[in-house]
Amino acid sequence: MTTEEQLIERYGPLLSLIDLSELLKRSPDGLRISLRSQSEFAEQWNVARRKVGRRVYFRASVVADLIDAA
Repeated sequence: MTTEEQLIERYGPLLSLIDLSELLKRSPDGLRISLRSQSEFAEQWNVARRKVGRRVYFRASVVADLIDAA
């Protein structure tokens, strides 16, 4: 089973910020601050970011690619 399949099975096609922070073992507030910074980490992970209304989600396919590349 691929990383993408595992993520979709557990979280669905979109991960919330809470889901992503749980997956990366970081606090939601710490992850939110990291994603707003001008860092290489933020540039890589913001590619997966999508807004639906006021909510922010992360595409499971892109998250899986980033995890596999690490």
